[in-house]
Parts: sequence; structure tokens; C-alpha cells
Amino acid sequence: MSKILISSCLLGLNTRYDGKNKLNEKLVELARNKQIVFVCPEQLSGLSTPREPAEIEAGKSSKDVLEGNARVITISGNTQTKEFLIGAQKTLDLCKSLDIKVAILKENSPSCASNNVYDGTFKGGKIPGTGVVAELLKQNGITVYNEDNYPLSLFDSTKQI
Repeated sequence: MSKILISSCLLGLNTRYDGKNKLNEKLVELARNKQIVFVCPEQLSGLSTPREPAEIEAGKSSKDVLEGNARVITISGNTQTKEFLIGAQKTLDLCKSLDIKVAILKENSPSCASNNVYDGTFKGGKIPGTGVVAELLKQNGITVYNEDNYPLSLFDSTKQI
């Protein structure tokens, strides 16, 4: 049976920056009979929970962060780029070591987003883009979904991923 990586906050763990979760009961129910691995890349990097909100700097992308041309910054202006890169690499290493080919990650997160991220202004605006972890996973052949766009076939026990 293939394993699926899932953001821990979607499974009800209080790992988000605000110390809360984004429990997705449908996803929890679907995952009950599958082999899943849950992760919070920001915690993997050593960041605490709760922690300051962070965004990829305005006008830049997760690709820019991975290439060393952009920063991940907190609302107070502290740089957390190193931690986000560590969390991304540790998440990729985990996927490789467990032969994980599919991830369901939290949309809008500067780590996990697969389609839209916050715009770097800390005003709630969103732009098309990926989080640092999602981008690194995609670059390494791992299919990344969010809590709203994963195919139900991932949870069909008769099919291999």
C-alpha cells in the first residue's frame, strides 16, 4: 500500500503558526484506512508553535527562495528563510526515505501551498504560487495536492498510487 504525506494541521494537530489546526474531517475519515505520514515542515525545522506568521517576501516566489534569491520573513521582519529551507529539505528526505509519491498539504501556507500563497504584505491578499516545501517536492517528482483538490482515488484501497 502506498503512503500519502499529509499536513499535520489538516489532521487536527495544533501545529499551525497560531497554535491551532485546520482539521479536515473528510480527509481524516478518508485517511483512516491508508498508510499516511503527517508532517509540519515548520516544526521539523525547529520553529516553535505558536510562532509569528511568515510569508514569502512580496514580489518573490518559492522558487526564488529555493534559489537563494528571496526570503521568508515574519510579520515583525525577522528572516526565517533558513528554517523554511531546512523544513523543506527534511520533508523531501522523509518522502524519499519512505518512497512517498503524493502529498496533501495546507493551501495558502508559505511552506505547503500548492496553488495560492499569501502575497507577502501580511494584509491577507493571496496570489498564485506555491509554498517552499510544495515547490521542492514538485521539483523532485512528488505530486502535491491541497485539502480541496485531491482526487478521491488516492484513498481507493484497490488502486496503487
